[in-house]
Amino acid sequence: MPFPTPSRHAAPAQRAAPPSAELGVIAALDADAVLARLRSRAAGLDNAEARERLRLHGPNTVARQRRSGAALRFLKLLASPLSLLLLVLALVNFLTGQTWSGIMIAVMVVLSSALAFFQEHRSDQAAERLRSMVRTTTRVLRGAAAPLELPLAELVPGDIVLLSAGTMVPADLRILSCRDLFISQSALTGESLPVEKRGQAIRANGVAVLNLDNLAYMGSTVVSGSANAVVLATGGATYFGQLAADLAGVRELTSFDRGVNQFVWLMVRVMLVMTPLVFLLNGYGKGDWLQALLFAVAVAVGLAPEMLPMIVTINLAKGALAMAGKKVIVKRLNAIQNFGAMDVLCTDKTGTLTQDRVILERHVDIDGRPSMRVTEYAYLNSYYQTGLHNLLDVAVLKYVDVHQHIEADTAFRKIDELPFDFQRRRMSVVVERRDGSRVLICKGAVEEVLGVCSRAESAGAIVSLQERHGAALVRVVQELNQDGFRVIAVACRELAAGEQVLDNGAESDLLLIGYIAFLDPPKDSAAEAIRALKHYGVAVKVLTGDNEAVTRSVCRHVGLPVEQVVLGGDIDALDDAALAARAETASVFAKMAPQQKARVIRALQRGGHVVGYLGDGINDGAALKAADVGISVDSAVDIAKESADIILLKKSLMSLKDGVVEGRKVFGNISKYIRMSASSNFGNMLSVLGASLLLPFLPMAPVQILLNNLLYDVSQTSLASDHVDADYLMRPRRWDIGNIWRFMLFLGPLSSLFDYLTFAALWYLFGAAHQVALFQSGWFLESLLTQTLVVHILRTGNIPFVQSKPSLPLLATTLAVCLLGLWLPLSSFGTALGFAPPPRGYWLVLSTIVAAYLVSAQLLKAWLARQFGQL
Repeated sequence: MPFPTPSRHAAPAQRAAPPSAELGVIAALDADAVLARLRSRAAGLDNAEARERLRLHGPNTVARQRRSGAALRFLKLLASPLSLLLLVLALVNFLTGQTWSGIMIAVMVVLSSALAFFQEHRSDQAAERLRSMVRTTTRVLRGAAAPLELPLAELVPGDIVLLSAGTMVPADLRILSCRDLFISQSALTGESLPVEKRGQAIRANGVAVLNLDNLAYMGSTVVSGSANAVVLATGGATYFGQLAADLAGVRELTSFDRGVNQFVWLMVRVMLVMTPLVFLLNGYGKGDWLQALLFAVAVAVGLAPEMLPMIVTINLAKGALAMAGKKVIVKRLNAIQNFGAMDVLCTDKTGTLTQDRVILERHVDIDGRPSMRVTEYAYLNSYYQTGLHNLLDVAVLKYVDVHQHIEADTAFRKIDELPFDFQRRRMSVVVERRDGSRVLICKGAVEEVLGVCSRAESAGAIVSLQERHGAALVRVVQELNQDGFRVIAVACRELAAGEQVLDNGAESDLLLIGYIAFLDPPKDSAAEAIRALKHYGVAVKVLTGDNEAVTRSVCRHVGLPVEQVVLGGDIDALDDAALAARAETASVFAKMAPQQKARVIRALQRGGHVVGYLGDGINDGAALKAADVGISVDSAVDIAKESADIILLKKSLMSLKDGVVEGRKVFGNISKYIRMSASSNFGNMLSVLGASLLLPFLPMAPVQILLNNLLYDVSQTSLASDHVDADYLMRPRRWDIGNIWRFMLFLGPLSSLFDYLTFAALWYLFGAAHQVALFQSGWFLESLLTQTLVVHILRTGNIPFVQSKPSLPLLATTLAVCLLGLWLPLSSFGTALGFAPPPRGYWLVLSTIVAAYLVSAQLLKAWLARQFGQL
C-alpha cells in the first residue's frame, strides 16, 4: 500500500500527520521498500514530480498564530464592547438630529482603534523579524549529479535530503543510510543529550515513534555524522508542525484582559442604572421626551470612559518603545502591563538561568582528592575519539591547563577506538605512548564504567573494588551529584604487547582512576536579576525538565532558596486544590513535562497570582501560553518565540527587572485615568440626577456635556508621559475593582457636593434661575476645571508638586484645556454651543470653589490611603 497522500482537491492546510501506526510500518521497512512506498528513488524526484507534490501537499512551513488581514483586524478592534457601545450612542445621536454630538463620539472611537491597530501592527512587524529558527535552504537530490540547495518551503514528501553535522532536520524523515549520526531532539523532548540514529529497519514493538532510531523529526539538529534520508511529511503534517499548530491558537485571558473587562462591565452596570433614571426624571419633570432622550444619551457618554482604549494603547505603546530601547521586543502590547502586575515568575532552567553550555569543574580520584591524572586521561579519550563530540567532550577539550600539560610533557598516537553508544553508555580509545606501550582509556556513565572495573586507584595504590564496594565506593559520586554536578567515570587498562582491540569485550577488568564533574553554569546576570526581582516583590520559581540534583545546584548558584522540590511524578498524583497548595510553598519543580508546567502555572493563577513564564524550548510552549505574560530569549526555538509575549534580545536577565518596572509605570498611569475618570464621571452623574429633580431646565446641554467630556479626555492623553512615584513601583500592581469603587463612592460625591455649591451660587447669587445659558456656562466651567485640575491631586499618593511633580506634557496639557475652557464662554464659538459670558463676580466664586475642592480632595485622598493602603 503506498504512503497516503492528500486528495488532489484537498486544501494543503488541512493535511494530517502520518499516524503513529503508519510511521511504525515505515520504520520496519528496508530502504528500498520505503522508497517504493513513497514512490521515490535513491536519486530523488525529478522537478515535475516535485512541483506536483508541492501543489498537493503545500509549502513546507509550520503554522504560526493566524493573523487576519489588516482590515479585519481593525474591525475587530472596533468590535470591542466599549467601542460598540459608543458607536451605538453615536448612531442614536445621528438619528435624533444631534449630528455634531454623533461625529464627536464616532471620531473618538475610530481614532482610538486606529492608534491601537497602528501600534500592534508595528509590534507584529518587529516580532516577525525574530522568526529565524528554521534554515531557509536544505540539500536535496533532484535527479541531478550534484545535490541542490533548495528553499526549505519547496521540500516535498519523497524528496531525498542530505544531512550533515550542524544542519537542522528540515522535515520528518526516514533515515536511509548514515554514518555516526547523532541528532539533538532537545527542542522536541527537552532531553539534553543527543540521540544516535541508524539506517536499518527497526520494528517498533511498542516503542514510541519519537524514539525510533531510524526516524528524524523537523526541529531537531544534527550534532555529528551524515545521512541520506527521505522526506515522510512536511509543514503542518510534521510532529513539529502539529505542536506549532496547537500552540498558535488563541491565548488564555490574561490578568490585564480580565481587569479591563471587569472595569468596563462595572461602568456598563452603572450606566444601565443611571441613564434610564436620568431619562425618566427629565422626561416626566420637563415634558420634552426627545430632549430628555438626548440628554440621557449625553449622560451615558459622559459616564462611559470612551477614551479608555486610546489611553491604554498610548501607555502600552510608550512602554513597548521604552523596552525596545533596552533590546526587548514586546509582541503583544498588554503584556507590558502584565509584566508589572506579575508577582510570580516561573522559569525554565537550561538556557534561561544557565548558559546552556557545560564546563569541566572537578577532576578527582575515587576518594574525592583532585587528580590531574584523571583529567589527562579524560582529555586523551575526548581528543582521540572520532564519534560523537557532545557538550561534555567539548568541555574537556576546552580545559586549557590540561591541554598545555599534555602538549608539553607527553605525545600519544591513536591506535583504535570503541565508539560510544547509548546501550553501553561509555566509549574507549586505545593510544600508544612514545615508548611503544599502549593503554585503553574508557570514560562514561558511572554505573556503566563501574560495571567493567575490577580495581581502583586510591592514593597511588591499586585496591580491589570488592574492598571498596557499596556506599563507600559511590560516596564521592553522591556528594558531587548533590552539588548538582554531572559525573563521568574514567578508567583504563594497560594492554599487553600486541593485544588487539576488536570489539566491546576489550572493556573489561579496568582500573577505575576517578571522576570528572561538569556544571552548566548560571548566566552572569541571573543572580543579580533574581535579587532585583525579589526587591520588587516578584517571587521566582523554577520549572524544569532536568533532574533534582542539578536543579538544586543551579538554584544555589543564583541565590534561589530550595526549601522543597516537587517532581513531575508527584504532580500527577495531586488534585487541583492540593497542587495549588504545593505551588504556593514550593520554589522548585523538577522532571517536569510540558503540560505539568502549564498546570502549575494555572494552579498559581487560581491562587490569585499574576504569573510570568520564561522559557526557550518547544516543550515550554504550553507554559508560555498559559502564563499571564510569556517571555522568551533570543536563542529560543521559533515556536517558543511565537508563543511568547515578550522576547529578550540580549542575554542579560536584568531586562526582566526593567520590564517589571516599566510595566508598573504603564499600569500606574492607566490606573490614574481609570480612577479619576470613574470618580469624576460618577460625581457628574450624581450632580445631573439632582439637577434633573431641582431645575426646570437641563443643567447642561447634551453637546456641552460631550464637549466637557472630550476636553477632559484630551487632557488625560498626556498621562502616558507622567512620572510614577518610586514607592509605587516597589510592589506588583494589578486591577483592583474595589479600589475603583472606593474612588467612585468617596471622591464622586465630593465633586458632586461642590457642583451643588456651584448650582446654589449661580441660582441665588447671579440670578441664573431664568438664564439657562448662564447656568449652563457656569457649571461647565466649574465641572471642567475641577475634574481637570484634580488630576494633579489624584495622580500621586504623595503631596502634589512638593513630593511628586507631574511631567511637563501633563502640566502643559491640563493648563491648556483649562485656558480653552475659560475662553469658550467668552467666544463666538461658545455662543454657537449655547454658552454665555459669566458676570465678573462669578470668577471669584469659581476660584474659591475650585481651590476648596482641590484641598478637600487632597485630604480625602490621604484619608483613603491611611484606611485602605497605598492608592
